[in-house]
Amino acid sequence: MKTLTDARKLVTKIVVVVTMGALAFGYDTGVIAGALPFMQLPSAQGGLGLTPLTEGLVTSALVLGAAVGSLLCGIVADRVGRRDSLMGLSVIFMFGAIGTSQAPTVPVMVVMRAVLGFAVGGASALVPMFISEMAPPGRRGRLVSQNEMMIVTGQLVAYVLSALLARFSGANDIWRTMLAIAAVPAFLLGLGLVFVPRSPRWLASRGRTDEARKVLELIRSTDTQVSREMGEIRAQVNEESDQMGWREALGTVWIRRLLLVGIGLGFSAQFTGVNAFMYFTPIILRQTGLGTQAALTATIGAGVVAVIATFLGIWMIGRFARRFTLLGGLAGVVCAHLGLGATLLLMGGSPMQGMVALGFILVALLFIQMMVSPLYWLLMSELFPMRARGILTGLSVAAQWVFNATVSFLFPAALHWIGASTFFAFAAINLVSLMFVARFLPETKGLSLEKLEGHLENHFSPKAAPLPMPAATRTAWRVACNWRITALR
Repeated sequence: MKTLTDARKLVTKIVVVVTMGALAFGYDTGVIAGALPFMQLPSAQGGLGLTPLTEGLVTSALVLGAAVGSLLCGIVADRVGRRDSLMGLSVIFMFGAIGTSQAPTVPVMVVMRAVLGFAVGGASALVPMFISEMAPPGRRGRLVSQNEMMIVTGQLVAYVLSALLARFSGANDIWRTMLAIAAVPAFLLGLGLVFVPRSPRWLASRGRTDEARKVLELIRSTDTQVSREMGEIRAQVNEESDQMGWREALGTVWIRRLLLVGIGLGFSAQFTGVNAFMYFTPIILRQTGLGTQAALTATIGAGVVAVIATFLGIWMIGRFARRFTLLGGLAGVVCAHLGLGATLLLMGGSPMQGMVALGFILVALLFIQMMVSPLYWLLMSELFPMRARGILTGLSVAAQWVFNATVSFLFPAALHWIGASTFFAFAAINLVSLMFVARFLPETKGLSLEKLEGHLENHFSPKAAPLPMPAATRTAWRVACNWRITALR
């Protein structure tokens, strides 16, 4: 049996390896912000001659590919395992990264971005799931949140490298180098996974309980912990002897309600506008009068704030309830969008407009990356029952990627046609999201995955009483709209 220190170190090493997928995810989603200005150049000058329409297609192709990847990889992960699925994704990551960097035309670029998106989506579903199944209950929140830390770190690396390459390279086709670098974390992911054990919960679900126990003996420090956890896993496996199919899962009332909550959380996470800022901050800032190089440099600030905010978010997750944190984050996002909209509407022509707008973008990212995004990915790793976790996580994350694609595709057109009102619309949507979370999301902190499953089943079963809504939220709900969400009833 390993000592406590050895077990903790091994779990930490596993998390570092697995989150290489999140690093690749972050880099691939962030690098497009630096590459787009060069890809807009005519083909004769080293670009791809992107128009506003093809710019939206190139950006959203990755996101739509991610929707498919998260859905299919969730199903595959239930059959062949989390680790082996991630190993396959590392190969697709490398293929997609090299393919996008060498794309000769816009159609080829769109196809290769979709391939890359497939890997991004698969990693987004499987990495938090795998970590949650390896982590002890007391460390699960912080360890799963390392996924979000690696995503924003990947985005920051993309912003910094894009700005440096743009500054010191005289080549207009430098965007190809920017895109090719994404193959590095993908290679590290595949290499590292060779030395990572399989999920003990997945092994037990396939009847391989002896192997599951051996893995637990590696990642837990005492016989008592191993025996207790194996007992909970065995009880769950005995109760749920087979993996659920689509029809059975969606035919179970409490699971269907839980799935709708998961999809709603994906809507809430994406309509904060996080990826509108991550993909298009240089374009927003250029509209305030900043040049391309200055806008790319300013975008680094967004990446730095995202990393700092995620550090703070990991600290908060260990100390505060999930619902409280998520509600606070959404409230802050509403205020930031109102401020950004007012800046663009009222400060036109002011030399300070660009800096003030950047300030509100950074405030929005602070709340999103500290109190919304980490909570979303953590909840996706916690909410769903073991025998349908891959299917339900994949479906929920796929919906989240569809919402991401919707924002990515519509945002440039909305900013062009309605300008500052785009951010007032975001504020209104986030107010509705806040009400949704207050009404329907139960607390999940502090329970093992097996005990949490029983808690959620009791909570969402037809006989269970609905989660009480705070009086202030109930009043705001009635004032804001005269309809009620009935999908979960």
